[in-house]
Formats: sequence, C-alpha cells, structure tokens
Amino acid sequence: MRHISRKEFIKDLSLLAGIAALPGMAQATPEYLKASKMKLGMVTYLWGKDMDVPTLIRSCSAAGIGGVELRVDHAHGVMPHLSAAERKEVKKRFADSSVKVVGMGTNQQYDYPDPAKLRDSIEKTKEFVRLSADVGGSGVKVKPNQFHKGVPHEQTIEQIGKALNELAKYAADFGQQIRLEVHGNETQDLPNIKAMMDVATHPNATVCWNCNPEDLKDGGLVHNFNLVKDRFGDIVHVRELNDTSYPYQQLMDLFVGMNYDGWILLECRTDPADKIQALTEQKKIFNNMVASAQKKTGRG
Repeated sequence: MRHISRKEFIKDLSLLAGIAALPGMAQATPEYLKASKMKLGMVTYLWGKDMDVPTLIRSCSAAGIGGVELRVDHAHGVMPHLSAAERKEVKKRFADSSVKVVGMGTNQQYDYPDPAKLRDSIEKTKEFVRLSADVGGSGVKVKPNQFHKGVPHEQTIEQIGKALNELAKYAADFGQQIRLEVHGNETQDLPNIKAMMDVATHPNATVCWNCNPEDLKDGGLVHNFNLVKDRFGDIVHVRELNDTSYPYQQLMDLFVGMNYDGWILLECRTDPADKIQALTEQKKIFNNMVASAQKKTGRG
C-alpha cells in the first residue's frame, strides 16, 4: 500500500468533500470547479451582435461569463479604423471589468485562387493582429472557407498552410495567436484541417474546434478530435450546450481529459429575448458538464 503525505491526504479529503456537495451532479459547486482551468466565454455572434462594449461587459459580468471574442462588423465597433486613443479606451474598459478580450473573430480566409485577393486577406489579418494586441486580446480567429473548382485540393491546403505560417510568425511578435476555425464546405473536414496544420508547422498557428456535424463522421468524434488535439489553441467554439444534436458532454470529457486550459466560447445560434438569462443558463450547464467530466476522468 502506498504511503501518502499529510498534504496529499488533506487534498484528497477536500476533493471528496467537493464531490459530496454535488447531489446527483445537478449543480456544480465553485469549490469543485477550481480544479478545472477551462473558462467559459462567448462570441458576439449572435447573442452579442447588437451589444456595444459597455453592454457586452455588463451582460457577461452579470452572467458570470469571463471573456468575449469580438466578432468583426458587430455593434461593439472594435475594428481596425479605431484610433490609438480609442483602442486604449477599449482596453481600459475591459481591464477595469471581470471580462477579458479573448481576441478578434475575423472572416479572413486564405483559399483564394487569385494571388491579389490572398495577399489582401493576409495583410488585413495583420491589421487585426495589431488591433487585438492594442485592445488586450490574445489572438485572431481566421478560417479556411472552401475549395475552388479547377484547383486541386492539395494546392489549396498547402496555400492555406503557408499563409498560416506567415501570419503565425508575424503574430508572435505581438504576443498574439493565429486560430484556424474548423470551417467551410469540405475544408471543415478534420483530415483536411490536419493536412493544413501539417503545412503550418509554426507553433503559433493553432486550431479552433468548432462543433460541426462533420466532426462525427469518418471515424467519429474521438478519432477526429485526436487528429488535431495537439494543435489546439486557446479557444474552442461551441453552440448551445443543451443542443442534443451534438455530443457536448463527450466533448467536455475529451477536453477535461487532456487538461485543456483554454476558452470554451459560446457561439450560439438562437435569439432568446433575455440574453443574460440565457448566458446564465449556459454557464450552469457548462459547470455541470465539466464537473461530470472531472468525475469520469479524475482530472481538472
């Protein structure tokens, strides 16, 4: 029998006490969730698309949501045209609150067959990298979008990977991460995402899991998750966590099992009248799912 130290014994007792405080796992307690480093945030699409910065901060704070990815072209108005003083003001507003700017959510893509369009998208991404750094964010979400008729898939995959490498190197100088969303017709298939990341070898080029139906095909969730889990960045996109069309509890089990410490960002598709109440409900569901995953895996 292994001898344990007094410190370990007390730690184990504390953990058991935390579990005991979860009747039927119906409501996770903050004490138990301290072990998990995953954080719940939101994307301004769609629940926050009409909120300005003060409203975003107020709504997230009220619901216990710790961070926000600012999707471009939304009411928050955080875009590259902001002056240095305006960027400083945005940064201060978030810094003075309990809500963090997780980064910018852009629509920049690198699948264009036209070299001029490709270069334009790369340069616009660099603008968002600088903006994210100025307002206190930590990265920029980008995406593959599609394959094009007459262009071999392998050529597009290599082009996207090379663009990601260039941007990852550039963003590293600003303390920013490049986050490739699993997105787009066919491009969102995980073997294709893996192929892009095999080209994008810079460690600052990362994958943003996106909870698509395609995650469940060709080997299933675990197989596809394992294809890219070594390249996950700081963010994951999820829809409403009580949407039973996607195995969210299994996904949380996987992230807890690998000790993921990034942001789980709500990118919800409904339009509830009371957004704060809806966010609060999602926070409760998230807490319970994480607690359940911790119980199964024995990890934080």
